Amino acid sequence: MDNRAVLTDYVRRMTGALMNSGVTAVVISPGSRSTPLAYAFASTENLDVYMQVDERSAAYFALGLAKASRNPVVLLCTSGTAASNYHPAITEAYYARIPLVVITADRPHELREVGAPQAIDQIRMYGNHVKYSFDFPLAEDNSDIDDFIDRHISRALAVATSTPYGPVHLNVPFREPLLINFEREAPIATFHKRITGSVVLDASTRQQITNLLSKSEKGIIIAGEMPVDLDKKTFWKFAEALNWPVLCDPLSNLRAEVPSSCTELCIDQYDALLKSSMFCGQAVPDTVIRFGAQPVSKPLSLFLKKVRPSTVLAVDESPEFRDSLGVVTHHIQASPEAVFGVVVDKPRTSYMELWAVANNKATAITDRYEGVIGNEGIYAKLLFEHLPNGSDLVSGSSMPIRDVDTFFRKTTKDISIFTNRGTNGIDGVVSTAFGIQVARKRKAWLLIGDLSFLHDVNGLIVSRFHEMDLTIVVINNDGGGIFSYLPQAESGNYFEELFGTPTGLTFDHLAAMYDAQYAAVKTPEVFSEELRRPKNKPVRIIEVFTNRQVNVKAHRDLWTQITERLDQHE
Repeated sequence: MDNRAVLTDYVRRMTGALMNSGVTAVVISPGSRSTPLAYAFASTENLDVYMQVDERSAAYFALGLAKASRNPVVLLCTSGTAASNYHPAITEAYYARIPLVVITADRPHELREVGAPQAIDQIRMYGNHVKYSFDFPLAEDNSDIDDFIDRHISRALAVATSTPYGPVHLNVPFREPLLINFEREAPIATFHKRITGSVVLDASTRQQITNLLSKSEKGIIIAGEMPVDLDKKTFWKFAEALNWPVLCDPLSNLRAEVPSSCTELCIDQYDALLKSSMFCGQAVPDTVIRFGAQPVSKPLSLFLKKVRPSTVLAVDESPEFRDSLGVVTHHIQASPEAVFGVVVDKPRTSYMELWAVANNKATAITDRYEGVIGNEGIYAKLLFEHLPNGSDLVSGSSMPIRDVDTFFRKTTKDISIFTNRGTNGIDGVVSTAFGIQVARKRKAWLLIGDLSFLHDVNGLIVSRFHEMDLTIVVINNDGGGIFSYLPQAESGNYFEELFGTPTGLTFDHLAAMYDAQYAAVKTPEVFSEELRRPKNKPVRIIEVFTNRQVNVKAHRDLWTQITERLDQHE
């Protein structure tokens, strides 16, 4: 075979092996060295190919696709610093357990470390932030190489989609010329299928869990971030049998589609409740069972660390179970659904009543909350009340996710919530939101702060290449609002310069550049009107102007009202 035929078979074989292992989507950033694979991907039927010219944003877009679909997504870029720009999203994917398949094109071996242009050391360049990394051989007419490609790609995808899910890195060198033969048919695969079984609890393990849950008199269920395809019906059957309060982190997605019979079990105000020292003293549990990651709420973390329940069960499919508080006493390595099958029938207790009554008191205050001009909470509350059934909400880190925790109420609506909590960074959020929307194909809303939005304005580029349906609500408090809640805000010295970091920027011109529908909002009334206004462009940006100092006081006043209400003797 000539060189072009050899190269064509090489990249066609790679493409086929990826698809055979479950890949249906590829995100490409243009570049010369990756040409053979880019052509192979673009000319393959039944493969969704997305373009994003900025590699950092492309990686977060792919992360959003994979997060929402739970399927592996391929990232492809050229050699050099293009590959370096993937690293932030890869780090997030590693800690958030997202199956990214990162393919970096590379120079051939004779051009490495000799001063060739656009050549850097790409071997294992992502270090411990990927689960698996391999430097592929160059294309050649060799049946052993063909077999190797089929099996090694299957192996890499098996690693990416085995618990804990995570990113893998394939470094693929290409020697010029880089063109392929589009008419040449794909070679026949020599490896066909990877078959995996499901985790099932054995009788002994089921009995141990049953014993631990049965002996508890004051138990709580903590639901942290879990996959969006979680079997909610089975979960609520499990919770209903236990009759324990369920502290539902917004990312558990258990505050939505709550069955009417479980409304009181769903505790959605625990972040505010646990700011009351009196309530904390009354609510000490003896047993906790946690599904998913540790929730967003800091008061909950402080509470658990202080009271240290005698039994804390963490249900986690990975042996690398998450226990940042150091309180877990039992690790159950299994899927949440496997544990949901352990049915322990218990009567309703005064302890459950304590949580339900307190939650209702806090809810009554939050429901009446009208906020003040300059406060961010009221805008979050209005947005969440407006979200239509069958839509998705993406939240930024820092203040937005905390407002989601405070103001997103339990509902019968079908609304799913996403955010990047693997490393809790503020970068790449716009791109992640676009990826989620494309994967889910539902109306999506992004709540984000101005600095986080600035971090990823290049994420908007993807909207020029693909159909989108995203409304972006930018809370513009001219700086880093979360820092105003921290001790450094009290010192005054250099606070604005180092932490507040006001930019004085607004986003009307940016919206015009990307042909996005735009509105500027300064009052809750105008915001409500804007939410009711028809969306007439694929991307809409609603810029809400707030005040950091006013926002801090308003939030603290709300929490004080709830604490005072809980502390009243009745």
